[in-house]
Amino acid sequence: MRSGVVMLILSGLGNQVGAGVGAHAFPAIGPAGVVAVRQFVAAAVLLPVARPSLRRMSWAQWWPALLLAVVFAVMNLSLYTAIDRIGLGLAVTLEFLGPLAVALAGSRSRLDLLTAAGAGVGVYVLVLPGPSSDYLGLCLALLAAACWAVYILLNRLAGTRLPGLQAPAVATGLSALAYLPVLAVLVAQGRMTGMPLLYALGTGVLSSVIPYAVDLTALRYVPQRLFGVFMSMHPVLAGLAGMVLLGQLLGLHEWVGIAIVVAANAAAVTVAQRPARRRAAEVSRTSALPPAAAGRAPVTTTAQRQ
Repeated sequence: MRSGVVMLILSGLGNQVGAGVGAHAFPAIGPAGVVAVRQFVAAAVLLPVARPSLRRMSWAQWWPALLLAVVFAVMNLSLYTAIDRIGLGLAVTLEFLGPLAVALAGSRSRLDLLTAAGAGVGVYVLVLPGPSSDYLGLCLALLAAACWAVYILLNRLAGTRLPGLQAPAVATGLSALAYLPVLAVLVAQGRMTGMPLLYALGTGVLSSVIPYAVDLTALRYVPQRLFGVFMSMHPVLAGLAGMVLLGQLLGLHEWVGIAIVVAANAAAVTVAQRPARRRAAEVSRTSALPPAAAGRAPVTTTAQRQ
C-alpha cells in the first residue's frame, strides 16, 4: 500500500510539473506547440504498447476513436491555453469539474446534490469573478472540463469495442497527426529548437510517459477508491507546481476554493463507487466471481487522458 501511495504522488507530481515545465515554452512556441509535442510523445508510448490493428477496425470501432481524437486535441489545447492565461492551479481545478459532473450526473440523492452545490461554492470562492477576471481563460478551462467529461463517456463506449488501451492509443495517434501542421510551421520558422523544444519534450515525458507507467503499476497496489480519491488531489499539486515553477502565488481565497473543489471531487468519487460495490457483492453471492472483479468501475488514469 505504501509503495502504491508513493507511486500516486510521483504520478501526480509528474503530470503537474510537466505542465509547469511546458509553460516555460509558451512564449516561444505557444500552447499549441507544447500540446503538439506532448501528443507525439504520448503516441510514441501508447501505440507500441496497445498495438491496435488499424486495418481490421470496423466503422463501429473507428468513429469512437475519431471522436476521442477530437476530444484530445481540443481538451489539451484549451487546458494549456487556459494555463497560459489564468495560471496552472486555477486551470487544473476548473478542469476537474468535468469528471465531477460525470460522477454526479443523473443522481438525485441529497449527498450528491450537496456535493454539487459545494463544488459550485468552491468555484465561486476560487474565481471571485469581477471586472479584472480573465473570462476567456476561465471559459477555456471549463471547455477542457467538458472535454474530459465527454472523454469519460466516450472511453466507456470505445472500451466495449476495442480492447485494452487501443482506443486511446488510436485517438492519441490521430490527434498527433492533426497537430503535425503546427509542428511543421514551428520548425519552418526555426522556433522548435533549443530550450523550448526541451521544455515541450519534458512535458511529454513528465505528463504522459511517467503517469502512464506509474498509474498502471500503482493500481496493482492501491484500491480503486483510493486511486480515485487521490486523483482529486491534482488541483492542489497543480497549485504547488505553479507556485514553485512559475511563481504563480495563489491568494487565500484561491486555496480555499481549491480545497472545497477537491473535497467535493473526493466525495463524489467515494459515493459513486458505493453502488458498484453493492452490485459486486450481489454478483458474488450468485457466481464464482470475486466482488472486486465483478463490480469494478472504470478508472480514468492520468495517462489515458491524453
